[in-house]
Amino acid sequence: MSDDDIQELRSRFAREAMRLMERRGEEVTRTKLAAELGVARARLDAVFPEEGDLLEAVTGEWFAPKLAVMDEVMASGLPPRRKMYEFIARRFLLLRQNYRDDPATFNLYVEMGERYFEYARSYIDLADHYLCELIAEAQAEGYLQGLEVDTALSIINQMVNCYLQPYMIAMIDERLSEEKLALIVGAIFDGLNAKDGGAGGTQDIRAA
Repeated sequence: MSDDDIQELRSRFAREAMRLMERRGEEVTRTKLAAELGVARARLDAVFPEEGDLLEAVTGEWFAPKLAVMDEVMASGLPPRRKMYEFIARRFLLLRQNYRDDPATFNLYVEMGERYFEYARSYIDLADHYLCELIAEAQAEGYLQGLEVDTALSIINQMVNCYLQPYMIAMIDERLSEEKLALIVGAIFDGLNAKDGGAGGTQDIRAA
């Protein structure tokens, strides 16, 4: 088989594995998938030489829609404030819809993501890379002044964490909204910088 043929089969088999997981509510191995599809185990082994290769392909299929919206936002000509909001909000909406469509399957993917984090790492790193680009664009227009890009990245990720972490969406779904997220992004652009605003530096707490 050519590389293109193998990649096409990887995607198709991974999607079949995901459908099987959704029906059974459990992880799928190559053996289970071969039995379900009625294909020879050797055919699956040719596409997924190791068990982890199937899990990696499933991870890729799960992240694909999230990557697509990130790429779309990054290619847009939106101003930095709106661009950062869209970069976060569109992924949030996808994740929230995934959860609301099928909470049990969503939680299964969350549990798998925790167990096989190494397969998700590259996608998370790409999201951070894109966010660094957005931070640089914002700084070029006078926002986030005085902050190192890595520092701004860490702070912003902490501020929007509950909108992008699947387990947080499953935990507090009803408390999250696009309107609140827009206010958070507004606060990032209006107030986040390296100046000492007086909140830090005290050594103890005293009565007024």
